[in-house]
Amino acid sequence: MLKLSVIVSGRGPLPHLRACLDSVTGQAYPGLDVVVAAPEGGTGDDPAARALAEAHALRDPRVTVVPVPAHAPAARARAAAARAASGAYLHFLHPSDRLPAGAAEALADRLARHPEPPDVLLCDHHRATWWDDAAPGGDAPILTRGHGAPATGPARRPDLLDVTPLLGNRLVRAGLLTDHPGLLDGDDPDELYLAYAVLLLARHVACCDTAAVVHRQERPAQRRAAGPDRHFAVFPQYERLHRLAAAVSAPAAVRARLYDRMVDDHLAVLGRRDGLTAAEAAAYFRRAADQTARFRPEGHRRPAGADGVRHVLLGHHAHLCHRLLCLADEGRRALRATGARHLRRAADARDRLRYRRALRRPVDEDLAVFSAYWGRGVHCNPAAVAAELAELAPDIRQVWLVEPDRVPLLPPGTDHAVNGTARAWDVLARAKYLVNNVNFPDRVVKRRGTVHLQTHHGTPLKAMGVDQVGRPAVARGVDFEALLARVDRWDYSLSANAHSTETWQRAYPSGYRTLAYGYPRNDVLYRATAADVRAARAALGLAPGARALLYAPTHRDHEDRWRPRLDLARLADRLGDDTVLLVRGHYFHADGPRVVPRHPRVLDVTRYEPVERLLLAADALVTDYSSIMVDYANLDRPIVVHADDWDVYTATRGVCFDLTAEPPGPVARSQEDLTRLLLDPDEWAGEPAAKLRHDFRLRFCQYDDGRAAERVVRRVFLGEGEESLPPVLPLDRRTPAPSPQEATRR
Repeated sequence: MLKLSVIVSGRGPLPHLRACLDSVTGQAYPGLDVVVAAPEGGTGDDPAARALAEAHALRDPRVTVVPVPAHAPAARARAAAARAASGAYLHFLHPSDRLPAGAAEALADRLARHPEPPDVLLCDHHRATWWDDAAPGGDAPILTRGHGAPATGPARRPDLLDVTPLLGNRLVRAGLLTDHPGLLDGDDPDELYLAYAVLLLARHVACCDTAAVVHRQERPAQRRAAGPDRHFAVFPQYERLHRLAAAVSAPAAVRARLYDRMVDDHLAVLGRRDGLTAAEAAAYFRRAADQTARFRPEGHRRPAGADGVRHVLLGHHAHLCHRLLCLADEGRRALRATGARHLRRAADARDRLRYRRALRRPVDEDLAVFSAYWGRGVHCNPAAVAAELAELAPDIRQVWLVEPDRVPLLPPGTDHAVNGTARAWDVLARAKYLVNNVNFPDRVVKRRGTVHLQTHHGTPLKAMGVDQVGRPAVARGVDFEALLARVDRWDYSLSANAHSTETWQRAYPSGYRTLAYGYPRNDVLYRATAADVRAARAALGLAPGARALLYAPTHRDHEDRWRPRLDLARLADRLGDDTVLLVRGHYFHADGPRVVPRHPRVLDVTRYEPVERLLLAADALVTDYSSIMVDYANLDRPIVVHADDWDVYTATRGVCFDLTAEPPGPVARSQEDLTRLLLDPDEWAGEPAAKLRHDFRLRFCQYDDGRAAERVVRRVFLGEGEESLPPVLPLDRRTPAPSPQEATRR
């Protein structure tokens, strides 16, 4: 069995070191040798890092801890750990890196299949940032070029020098380091030098597209905090590399490739600046220009376009011209981005001024601002809270924030302000209470003494908040820092079940208090009478005795527009004349083009409000992954899940529980399955379906009992203690609204 040594050395945040060591010791490969260079003595995180390494050594006999002086240079610590390693190949990791799951076994297998052991196994890597845990490193096209060819080296493949110069993405044969002791000796060699040097010295290099490391990228602020010395440290490394290339008689193509990498690095630093002062940038430019001119290979061809101009300016010490070119590029980018923003900026400046003026006025203790779904009107949990507030505390004035096109749809007499107007900013600045089921604008300030209530608008099945990180279909363009700043304004977060409580606390980490009171919008599902159910059906034109199936699919972030995943007309024909399909699209699509077919028994209710009346009117619910299933489950009526693309949905959006393992009713994987279920009452409304629904209600209908709005108003607006609030009734003591059949009989 091939023995691999993983060397962990360097300094990094303690949580990153913990994750690194966990990722290494979590490898099942038995031929693994783990050597950790741990600081001896020292201050700060050093003692904790040493203790953490020793704790792993106690649990895993494969781990060896090598003590190094507290302030030893990184190269010396790396060399000490390497000398203690016993593997045939050494894999160097920084404490902020991680070893991907199963990587050790995959890499050992890749090495074992080579008839002649390569000096270096050059691998792919993943990049980790705070928002993405493992993005592709981008080296796969180079590594897979000539896939299956025998091991070669830079002499035949100069493009191997284009692979990202990380120590973690190359496994080095121990014998290569023994043959060239200068690679690890001394305090000078750093990662950049070693990453290139092992390739220049290797006779045989094998390529592997397996990711050997998850490399954590630094944020710009971290690079700036490292100071200018870090940038200037590359100069002696490139000096040594060019000398090494000459000493080993590297071919001209290899030396030209190394030169290109060096110049590209210098230009990247000069373009970013990374906190360099003007004087430091000028000094860096001078040294970079010296290296560019001194090591330029004979006959070297510069790249075309703007990059070639930068090469020329650097090689000719034209610092001022280079800086002017960079400024001109920045100016062009700014001009392109500015045109469309001028009017918005003017409007924003006006709004900011109005808002700042309003913030100087005292908080109005008797003013509450409500909003739902980004200004769609009086809906959802905020609407139910507002109605209860009007009953229990009529002295508190209510103002609803709405979009202009929603004003005609407001209930008569609703005091409102249009989003973005002077009055909207005025009430947002002065109101003591702010209630929303999404979030108020970013610029809203959490004033001392104000109360922000986040009601949410459903029980989460899909990934939400920071749980979306790493899900490109939903996270693209999301400013998670701004999201968390909005969350930090919340005083209260409403929850309908323990699952929601846990999910919100993970997805929206902050200091708010959770109110486990139920969803106010669902109160009507327990308070409605038989007359209310009959009225809801009559408003939809449903005849007594007709079976109404509510079909309510969710939004799919990976699709550009809504396309019903069922042939609704064919389904209606198969189900017969006594069945009506009520089709409710996601509210994201309420204002989009009509996609529901025209059919005498298919009714498009996407724009119908409030949705609670649809729930009361429906005999059963057909849905895919919409949270409406949890609301409807309160009625204890049949639910059928249509999960034809569950695997795609979970892969793109991400989910926080397995609906197919804990469904509220039978699960159909295709339209034919769904049709078969709906044609057999024993399948969708029989005892097995009722058992699934009962278990689902126990978990997800924990707090809804018809008095959620009262609990919210008494606690948040009237300041009553928890002990004085109506207790949540046990599930077996709640009485939901009667079914349509029961309502017809009464």
